[in-house]
Amino acid sequence: MKEILMGDEAVGLGAIHSGIKTACGYPGTPSTEIYEYIIDYVEKHHAPIHAIWSANEKVAYEEALGASFAGCRTIVTMKHVGLNVAADPFMNSAMTGVNGGLIVAVADDPSMHSSQNEQDSRYYAHFAMIPCFEPSNQQEAYDLTREAYEISERFQLPVMMRMVTRLAHSRSTVQLRDPRPFVEPKPVSNDFTQWTLLPVNARKRYKNLLQIQADLLAYAEQSPFNIMHLTENRKIGVITTGIAHNYLLEYLQQMNETISFLKINVYPAPIAKIRQFFDAVEEVLVLEEGFPFLEEKLRAILPHSYKIHGRMDGTISRDGELSPDSVRKAFGKPSKEHAQLPNVEMPPRPPALCKGCPHADIYQALQQVMQQYPQGRVFSDIGCYTLGALPPYNMGTTCVDMGASISMAKGAADCGIGPCVATIGDSTFIHSGMTPLIGAARENSNIKVIILDNATVAMTGGQTTMATGEILDRVILGLGVDKAHFKELSPLPKNFETNVAILKEEFAYKGLSVLVCRRECIQTAKHKVKKAE
Repeated sequence: MKEILMGDEAVGLGAIHSGIKTACGYPGTPSTEIYEYIIDYVEKHHAPIHAIWSANEKVAYEEALGASFAGCRTIVTMKHVGLNVAADPFMNSAMTGVNGGLIVAVADDPSMHSSQNEQDSRYYAHFAMIPCFEPSNQQEAYDLTREAYEISERFQLPVMMRMVTRLAHSRSTVQLRDPRPFVEPKPVSNDFTQWTLLPVNARKRYKNLLQIQADLLAYAEQSPFNIMHLTENRKIGVITTGIAHNYLLEYLQQMNETISFLKINVYPAPIAKIRQFFDAVEEVLVLEEGFPFLEEKLRAILPHSYKIHGRMDGTISRDGELSPDSVRKAFGKPSKEHAQLPNVEMPPRPPALCKGCPHADIYQALQQVMQQYPQGRVFSDIGCYTLGALPPYNMGTTCVDMGASISMAKGAADCGIGPCVATIGDSTFIHSGMTPLIGAARENSNIKVIILDNATVAMTGGQTTMATGEILDRVILGLGVDKAHFKELSPLPKNFETNVAILKEEFAYKGLSVLVCRRECIQTAKHKVKKAE
């Protein structure tokens, strides 16, 4: 049976066909569709899989680790910067190992289409000393996901499935295999020394992790997903990783050429196979999407006499995604000529809040109030409301990571800057904003926290938020916020003057104020109307 699937969907279906009992995750482009596919599958087929979004990536990873402890196969999904949030349990799960198979599916975002950085998750896998699979197409995304569960349980380690934007969001035909027959979960682990990382146990677990490395390398050397293809053309060979192999194939097809290549989809890097490849060709071009992870490793362990080209020597640009043109240039060929568009000057169209967005109404009110405070600063956060930093609002000085608005506002206020305003969405607040608010409440810091409660995780497609409305209010007050300076605003044009008055009143107060601006996202409201018709 064949299906047309996005790369993300292929990973999700591969996990389902591997017999997962739970799925955990936090939405983040370009990983979101992995989890959404699993949720949709569960709803359509009434599959016995527990799949509900978690509060953040750290929580999601720990929930997945708990499922593995219980003997069940599971998957946890996130984007690359989300792995930073989950880094603590991720790193330590390599020490505890797993019981039921555990895959961490991480989607990287080269070129930063919707992210703060381009970080390459393969470094995390190398750091943790766990296997990493990097598919080059949708078929491999499905096949490698199924393989990953076998390897996870064989070596009793989590396995990283590294996706990138172009593979995650493109579609292709996938040949499916029969789902794994139902098997009872493994017995719940009772090994105290494995799962309790007291120093005396952790030292033993670390030695165990080190001892496994030789077996992991032997597996990678023999993996059928690491393919060496030698031709008569030995002047230059190409090492590709993941989706980069498709760019090589496109170039060869265009030029009607053959070339020797080594295609790597499974890590740790198969060093013996790589040495064999280098000995067979005169020089090597390394094509990999993301950082020069493999190239850097090769330059460190191979003799200097080996000629290596890639991102580190400027043959490929150090930043951004690969492209057919960048590969052509790497081979010394000119860019492919494209049809010339008419020479018409198009006006710039920067991203903007949706027409009718509730955030726009509160930013207009905030803009008016901030005119009285030229020394004040607005610290924004991760969400569609970050666009408030752009014209016509210009209400944002910083945006660094999830939850940083409150922490940075407090830090700046502690140094005498004021007024310091933090804008944060309801989902981001539950994700990472509660912890810094506890500290601000304890000190009664002179900051104004504006929580934009639009009742959804809007930026990643309208997923269900963990806390909205009255539940969110109880959480905020439970963190120690003074009820006298906890206000609810309705961000509608008709309430503009009222909202300005409330903001002015709280800005005059030299302490912590929390203002919840509550109005449903315009997009989810539209979807509800359409669904009801």
